[in-house]
Parts: sequence; structure tokens; C-alpha cells
Amino acid sequence: MIRFFENYSLKKYNSFGVDAMAKFFFEFTELKDLMIFLRSDKSDKEEKLLVVGDGSNILFLTDFDGQVIHPNIPGIDIVREDRQNVWVEVGAGEKWDEFVSYCVDYRLGGIENLSLIPGTVGAAPVQNIGAYGQEVCTVIEKIKGYDLEKKEVMEFSADECLFSYRSSIFKHYLKNRFIISSVVFRLDKFPEFNLKYGILEEKVKEKGEKNLQNIRQAVIEIRSAKLPDVKNLGNAGSFFKNPEIDIEISEKLKIKYNELAAYPAKNGTVKLAAGWLIENAGWKGYREGDAGVHEKQALVLVNYGNASGQEIFELSEKIKQSVFEKFGVELEREVNCI
Repeated sequence: MIRFFENYSLKKYNSFGVDAMAKFFFEFTELKDLMIFLRSDKSDKEEKLLVVGDGSNILFLTDFDGQVIHPNIPGIDIVREDRQNVWVEVGAGEKWDEFVSYCVDYRLGGIENLSLIPGTVGAAPVQNIGAYGQEVCTVIEKIKGYDLEKKEVMEFSADECLFSYRSSIFKHYLKNRFIISSVVFRLDKFPEFNLKYGILEEKVKEKGEKNLQNIRQAVIEIRSAKLPDVKNLGNAGSFFKNPEIDIEISEKLKIKYNELAAYPAKNGTVKLAAGWLIENAGWKGYREGDAGVHEKQALVLVNYGNASGQEIFELSEKIKQSVFEKFGVELEREVNCI
């Protein structure tokens, strides 16, 4: 199926609920439809391109004066199986949390800690989504899609995706050039549960047996208690990345702020909790018009109704400056500002 519109509202395609407009909007449900469209007169090769799933990690600062492409490919198919693993190919348009639910129902481990993360399957590898000690890159076998520059269908192995913390090749070098059509996941029939992050293990124990269902329900309860539902309050989840700093700088900060939330990271660095920094810089619950910082989680910026993308962005700039002035730590936005 193909849908094409001019001057199309993107309000339901960004979780902040910002009412930006796209000059052109194209949606497809099969990869062959994309190739047909690209050969048609409606596909203006000179227009700027933006690939959008559910827009759960996007903030539109203005209208988009270009062509939005929305891959809405459905499907969940088991493509291979052995004694230990099951390989599942999932269309880019499938809702991420519905796929997590599918895996848990079929007792396939590997993404249960990533429950209740908004967005689509096609967007998950772009951001290398992660939560409660799990990252999606650890279960990705292959990415399939279409390269707009080379004009050909291509596949990427997990190693070729250059995954890192909240990043991948699709977020940088191949941004808005490679359109993901499906993702192949390698899931575990006999998973080793990862419960060491925060209060997750405690929550699971309250439910009894350590199993996929109880882990998923525990994650859902934890997230629901501190994160706003995008259906009720516009937001994009964590607005900033947790910054990584040298251990020496961390130790100096610890002397001054002994409650500093810090965790060991790679290559001798330390990861700081951005939410802690923002809260202790005085921003938790702050509101400026309809743009604000969530009252329960300072890492989440929200749209209370009619905030513009520019207003939310300007608030994020003030927070960045404030955190830097107080702690000497530079925050980096996780949200993609368009």
C-alpha cells in the first residue's frame, strides 16, 4: 500500500505531539512500493528526506520543508531455529512493545528489559535502544533495507551497524539515506536474566518466579511509575544521554557531591545519571508555558499541550547550560532535533 500527501500534519508522527507540517509525506507497507515510488514523478530527488517511524525520538523545531518517508511494513516471521536460539524477522512498521510482548509470550529472551519503550521496530536499531542493562544491539543479527544513494536493496550484519551507546551507523553516516525495511533478531530459548539494574531484581522477586513474564511486568511497572505515557503527555522519554566522563573528574565531583549517581563505564570512564544532574540543578518539575520537565523524572521533557518544538528545545538549552555551570559536565541530547 502507498499513501502520498502534500502539506501533511506530523502531529501523530512525533510523540511530543508538536503540530509540524511536512511538505510531502509518503507511507509504504512493502519495500517494492518504495522502489516504485522513487521511480515516480511524485518523488522529487531534490527534496530533503526524513525517515520517520512513530517519531518517539524526534522533536520538530519547525515545519519540515521536504519529503517525509514513513516505512510501515508489518510482519513477524520465524526464519530459523536451533536448540538454543530462534531467529525472528520483524517488519519495520511493527510496534516495538508489541514485539517484546510477542517474544515474552513465546518464551524468547533477550529484549524483555526493553518493555514499554515507545516506537517501531525499524527505529530500534537506529538509536540502539536500551534499558535496565539491555541494549537491542546484543540480539540483532541482521538489518535489511534500501540504500537511497546506491539505489539497491542491502543487508547489514550486526558488526557492520557500528553500534555504540544510543547510536549506530544509521543515526550518523547512513542517516536518512538507508531505509530499514526489517530487522532479524536472534533470541534465546534459555535466556540468562539481567536483573542487576536499579530495583528490577527486587520488583521481580515481589512477583515470585524469575521468568520473562514477571520481568516484563516489573519493567512496565517501574517505567509507568516514573515515566509519562505519551498517549496522555507529549514526551520522547529520556531527552539527554547519560554523560560519560573520566574517572578522575568523577572522583572530584564525588568529593563535592557525595550522592552523585555514577556507574562504571567502558575504557576506564564513568557514566553519570543525567536525570540526577538535572534534578540537582533544580529543574525537576519546572514548567515554562506548556514546555516542562517531568515532575517524577527530570530526564524527561514534556509538552503539556501546545508547546512548540522551539520552546521545548530552548528549555533543553537552558538545562544544558545550567548543568554545565554547576557540575562542569556537558549534556548531549538523545532526542533528534529537526
